[in-house]
Amino acid sequence: MNALGMETHLVPADGHRVNAVGIWRGSGSGPSLMFNGHLDTNPVTEGWTRDPWGGDVDGGHIYGLGVSNMKAGCAAYLEAVRALREDGRRLRGDVVLTFVVGELQNGVGTRAVLDAGYRADHFVNCEPTDLTALTTHAGAVQFRIELTGSSRHMSKREESADALAAAARLLPLINAMSFTGAADRDARATNRAHIGSLRAGLGRQLLQSRPPQVADVAELHGSARFGPGQEAKAVLAEVREATSRVCGDGIAATVEELTDGGHTLNRPFSTDRDNPVVRTVNTAYARLRGTPQPTGAIQPYCFYGSDASLLQHLGGMPGVVCGPGGKYNTMPDERVSVEDYLDAIRLYALTITGICG
Repeated sequence: MNALGMETHLVPADGHRVNAVGIWRGSGSGPSLMFNGHLDTNPVTEGWTRDPWGGDVDGGHIYGLGVSNMKAGCAAYLEAVRALREDGRRLRGDVVLTFVVGELQNGVGTRAVLDAGYRADHFVNCEPTDLTALTTHAGAVQFRIELTGSSRHMSKREESADALAAAARLLPLINAMSFTGAADRDARATNRAHIGSLRAGLGRQLLQSRPPQVADVAELHGSARFGPGQEAKAVLAEVREATSRVCGDGIAATVEELTDGGHTLNRPFSTDRDNPVVRTVNTAYARLRGTPQPTGAIQPYCFYGSDASLLQHLGGMPGVVCGPGGKYNTMPDERVSVEDYLDAIRLYALTITGICG
């Protein structure tokens, strides 16, 4: 950004990491636009056949850890600004580029940028949506369920209250849940719950050294996703009601929200499809690809969380989520189509000129 002649700032995020912010100043006579993307990635998992750090380009795709989530989006909005500046364009409104850390840690980077006072009239969050326009995505709440029963040796298991068997009955109930109170069809489309881990054993230590004994404690960790019109507190109440269905016959249960001790923002993101930035992105997509841009609570992206929620609810800005990648997001051999990456650059350049003049 310095090399492009932009005004640049380093914004401390959490004591040991910083965000990079760049501003292309316009004349001040037009609306401003912020681009937002995170630089942190998920861990490397098993199953890669390519070097996660290699950045290989092969078969029409760019490979690498985080290339979909979401370095291609970050690179695309930087390259869009580079192209416009090298073309000699002058804008009426400012363009603000925010490269943030810690999206995976409750958005600490974007929080720091907002706390430092950076704002714009509109934003584009460039999370991977395969270039669809995501106007609604879920809020999230994490939870822990503990089931307690009564142990016996397997020879007398008829006298026991088997916490593991109760957990096995509960898991499909949770995974099939939807929630009441959704504001509209898009909000309902974001509803999903999932149990990601299940452990059972003896006592609260969940000892697993005595398989002949019936497990008297089971612990399940899960997440629920919900849309506008729904709240985390009510969602947890419905999870508790579902859990109560496997109780009785000596099984008791507790359900508690999980936090990391920091500030959590679990509210959904939503914007009007007629918002100027949504319409501008739609127009740019149609110009590039000759077809209407899929817009709304597009699955599966609507189940994800993003810093768009912070930009809306803490920053008070309207915006849209639209970025390259998604199909091969956060998986072994993560990759992004070169065509989608180049189209993202073009789409962002058209969006900048459409919004900022």
